[in-house]
Amino acid sequence: MGPETSQRPAAAAAGAPGASHDTLNRGFGFRSALSLAFADISPIVALYAIFALGLFAAGPRFFWAFPIVLAGQMLVALVFGELASRWPYAGSVYQWARHARGTAWGWTAAWAYLWGLTLTLSTMAYAAAGFLLGVLDVVEPTRLQLAAVSLGIIGLGTAANMIGRQVLKVMIIASILCEIVGSVVLGIVLLVFHRVNPVSTLFEGLPDAEGGTVSTMLLAMAFVGWAFLGFESAGSIAEEVEEPERNVPKAIVFGLLLVGSIVMFSAVAVILAIPDLPAVLSAQSGDPVSATLTAQLGASIAKPLLIMFVIGFVSAFLAVQSAVSRAVYGMARDGALPGAEALAKLAGPERMPIRAIGLTAVVSGLFLLFAGSDLYNVLVNFSVLGPYIAFAVPVFAAALLRLSGRWVPGPFSLGRWGGIVTYAAAAWLAFEIVNVLWPRTQPGQPWYINWSMVISLVALGIVGVAVYASRRNRISGPVGERS
Repeated sequence: MGPETSQRPAAAAAGAPGASHDTLNRGFGFRSALSLAFADISPIVALYAIFALGLFAAGPRFFWAFPIVLAGQMLVALVFGELASRWPYAGSVYQWARHARGTAWGWTAAWAYLWGLTLTLSTMAYAAAGFLLGVLDVVEPTRLQLAAVSLGIIGLGTAANMIGRQVLKVMIIASILCEIVGSVVLGIVLLVFHRVNPVSTLFEGLPDAEGGTVSTMLLAMAFVGWAFLGFESAGSIAEEVEEPERNVPKAIVFGLLLVGSIVMFSAVAVILAIPDLPAVLSAQSGDPVSATLTAQLGASIAKPLLIMFVIGFVSAFLAVQSAVSRAVYGMARDGALPGAEALAKLAGPERMPIRAIGLTAVVSGLFLLFAGSDLYNVLVNFSVLGPYIAFAVPVFAAALLRLSGRWVPGPFSLGRWGGIVTYAAAAWLAFEIVNVLWPRTQPGQPWYINWSMVISLVALGIVGVAVYASRRNRISGPVGERS
């Protein structure tokens, strides 16, 4: 990522933040912003976290959910690029929605974003803990062991984020190297030397499937929807990026495009290398990725694979925490959260939002105390729904702004295609929110697990209305409108 650090304070493109608050230093350039977006989405996490779910839901043809979802998310990324170019402030979706449509819109986007990403931090730490214990040859870790290691990962990751931007850059570089080896190189090896299934396999469904093609593919798209989230993280650190009006939009778009291409390539490689695919689909259990790699490359690959998984999930944790902490900071700077004065303070030689970072660690750590419980299982699904709602609010706001004829583009602009792309992105997000939210019966699960998306949305929505009502009269004007 190179020597990109500057101690010059961040200046807002259309007005600086209020003088009563500190300003963030610009410590990132285009490559750093792109790397952060890449690590946040993470090809390893994007593929391996949902591969089994998609395969068991729709069979090998679940692969086609990847290009469909990627196309929809690319529309969103292009809209985000325009919004980030117009309003390059810390907090991404919060700032974009608020400047485009008003405080209530921005606050709604931020509330969904904060909860969705904080729950994601918890799940990433928990997954990384499982892989790390596997590296240490702990075959059947207890719930206490998983919780303890997860809390340790949260603590170490938080410390790395608090120390400064240079540490974050180094760790993300390490993660990208692992991503290349774990995704691209392994994919090439599988395709060239270990392909056992014909390409036509990609068009096959489940054997003796009772559900129709459309219903199973919709479910696969709901799972894959989680894989292509995080590209907006480059916008969350906009005030820390040099020339954010131009660099942040490019990082958002290229980050998603790079990860999407790698994930689809890796998915094809794994599907075509699965030994005895009909048996795997009939069993509907286990980890087909690990089993395939072990069968094709030998047991010696298991531990290096686990190490790559740990690095991939930890680096994604760091990137997600960077994004959500900047959203906390951006809201606190505006007085939009309880304890705003404390959360808006910056500290250290690099002027980092230490308290905002710490808050995300505390809340995600508290969630882990409930890991394995029904409450946790109900809430954790909001890590998929929350970001989609947070994405939809600024995109809908941008669509309404265009319809009113008041849209003014920034340096990054889609020109005459901007309106079409914005309306298409809004339609895509509306569809995917309904698809993700729709209750689906899971065999052997109680009703509240099947309705977990709806329950978590209603519960967090009620709490959000109460918090917003208590803060609405204390919220200052948008950053871009301050003199």
